[in-house]
Amino acid sequence: MESYDVIILTDDRYEAPNQENWYVAQLLGEERLLIAGLEERGLRTRRVAWSNPDFDWNQSRAAVFRSTWDYFKRFAEFSAWMDRVEKATQLFNAPELVRWNLDKHYLRDLAERGVNVPETQFIERGEATTLRAAMDAHGWSEAILKPAVSGAARHTYRLNAANLEAHESVLHELLRDEAMMLQPFLGSVVTMGELSLMVIGGHCTHAVRKIAKTGDFRVQDDHGGTVHHHIPSAAEIAFAEQAVAACPQAPLYARVDAVHDESGELSLMELELVEPELFLRFHPPAADALATAIAERL
Repeated sequence: MESYDVIILTDDRYEAPNQENWYVAQLLGEERLLIAGLEERGLRTRRVAWSNPDFDWNQSRAAVFRSTWDYFKRFAEFSAWMDRVEKATQLFNAPELVRWNLDKHYLRDLAERGVNVPETQFIERGEATTLRAAMDAHGWSEAILKPAVSGAARHTYRLNAANLEAHESVLHELLRDEAMMLQPFLGSVVTMGELSLMVIGGHCTHAVRKIAKTGDFRVQDDHGGTVHHHIPSAAEIAFAEQAVAACPQAPLYARVDAVHDESGELSLMELELVEPELFLRFHPPAADALATAIAERL
């Protein structure tokens, strides 16, 4: 039976994918950068879907979350899997940190620790409320509604007076199964885009700017958004490193997604610690930095 030092965790769509697809080719290219860095350090590496029923997790010293991008669609299954696997191998990021980061209620913790976060109202599962009442209470003319556990802009809606009533039924249907969150819409996401700053071993290595397609506000490439190289300023680097330092424990890697608020200050949209795309293709030395950090933890 073969054993491995590091397993690169993916989901079953990408364990043995069709490489002719540009998106898959891009994903595999980034993971190859990390694998090359690990193998240069003498670490035996393999890519495995987290849900692979045939893999013995006792075969590996560690497993790194990379493209486990179906976890929020299979949340109960993923959580149960992590409970089992953490007894067999070391997980990066650490499972307790991943559990904290899976649910966006973590934004409350970061705000309490001094990180600038947009005003956020969480609407808990089964709660009886209306979008109009919530927006009137905050004085918001536009807002973003999204699930507390989600990814890839799943059930993410831009609300305003013209479409508010139509989304009341959407909210109540979603609240039957999950908690939701409401934030003011920050117009800079359309005019300036969203910054993603990568932090590895506590230090910001590089950044990108994500731009939504014309007429949309979602910057993810799933929705037509584009990604552009960005040289972070000293203030942006400081913001990203402060946000990561406010975590309950130091993550091995993180992606800090931020936009500018109405006052022009950076405001944290999400802190991605589970399976963030790290845009290593924009700065390959970051893959080497991550490989070094993993080797040091081992």
